[in-house]
Amino acid sequence: MAMEAACVLAVVVVVLAFLSSAARGGVTSTYRRSLQALPDMPIDADVFRPPPGFNAPEQVHITLGDQTGRAMTVSWVTPKLPDSNVVRYGLRADNLTHTANGTFRRYSFGRKYRSGFIHHATLTGLDYGTKYHYAVGSGDTASARSFSFTTPPKPGPDVPYKFGLIGDLGQTFHSNDTLSHYEACGGDAVLFIGDLSYADNHPGHDNNRWDTWARFVERSVAYQPWIWTTGNHELDFAPELGETTPFKPFTNRYPTPFGASGSTRPLWYSVRMASAHVIVLASYAAYGKYTPQWRWLEGELRRVDRAVTPWLIVCVHSPWYSSNGYHYMEGESMRVEFERWLVDAKADVVLAGHVHSYERTRRVSNVAYDIANGMATPVFNRSAPVYINIGDGGNIEGLADDFRWPQPDYSVFREASFGHATLQIVNRTHAFYEWHRNSDGVKVVADHAWFTNRYWFPTDTN
Repeated sequence: MAMEAACVLAVVVVVLAFLSSAARGGVTSTYRRSLQALPDMPIDADVFRPPPGFNAPEQVHITLGDQTGRAMTVSWVTPKLPDSNVVRYGLRADNLTHTANGTFRRYSFGRKYRSGFIHHATLTGLDYGTKYHYAVGSGDTASARSFSFTTPPKPGPDVPYKFGLIGDLGQTFHSNDTLSHYEACGGDAVLFIGDLSYADNHPGHDNNRWDTWARFVERSVAYQPWIWTTGNHELDFAPELGETTPFKPFTNRYPTPFGASGSTRPLWYSVRMASAHVIVLASYAAYGKYTPQWRWLEGELRRVDRAVTPWLIVCVHSPWYSSNGYHYMEGESMRVEFERWLVDAKADVVLAGHVHSYERTRRVSNVAYDIANGMATPVFNRSAPVYINIGDGGNIEGLADDFRWPQPDYSVFREASFGHATLQIVNRTHAFYEWHRNSDGVKVVADHAWFTNRYWFPTDTN
């Protein structure tokens, strides 16, 4: 019996050793779908259809109006006339007793495009964790429309919250799958990692495609806040069209609460939602030493209070770690500038897009590398964040299937498929992460992991 027990123990040790070894090895998914890029959905597709009624408000979307969610900025477009800038809101759909006054603007792009009347109004003095109903449109010169949202809970160390993670969405049939699948996941808010409409992929940066995109995503973003990161497709820098102001369509349409976090530009800012402190950086604005973004991040990291918001999440567009040949090492200069700061701050997760595939890394850093010492291989670092590339929302440019071989040690899982992810924060120590592949119209969880907090429970795995 002793010999038999010893044999069983030996088998168990071998199996555990194999599993441990396998856990250290990265996985490149063998799943394959057509890599053919799909065009954008036709401009008369039902998901782009304007709402009924004369001059009806459309493209309704909300985002935080302050750092924590006691204010919410509502934006909408009236296509024909400016109409009222007032948002009516309250705790019941049939009792909208409060009002918020806003402003409107218009912009032109190139010689052919003039926007509708873009309205922005911020609702203030809201209660945490409360459902509000709201309406836009006067009913006189614009048909009124009604929506609702729930404010985030008051920030606290063990407040649960579920983020959707979406990047590089665009407006193809794949994009529609991604948005439908996210809606089925029941997230509370979206961290959007850049590249919204891909209007610049159309001749003349056709800004009508900004309008179709906003009508397409209204079914989600009118009901919950999306936190915006800018990508390269938001630049819309087109000197050949006489357009030399970067981010012009984006900044006219999509406000951010940058002033509340002491930022000087709407492209970089922070929010505190439930138990997460979310920092948004701009890959396509200056970030070198002593620039406004550099100075802001230096101060912002000192303002993070892990006793109140233990989860530190950073959003960029161009990845700092990616083993895909597409856009390879384009984020390297930003990594060199800021990685040591994030490791010192014990950031939990860095989210990126840009590369049109999915990849999740181990907790690695390359902070020892100084270009002269030759130490250029990323190494495991329990204080480092997990890097997630989620630039696979479904855009017009197609998938990036050019993974480099051999798969680097820092890469845990990678796959050239469209999809979205969710990050469900449970408490100050644990969060559950899933990546949902768009599997030919069916939502499939293809990758998942438990993350442990770097400040409160820094384990050696996730």
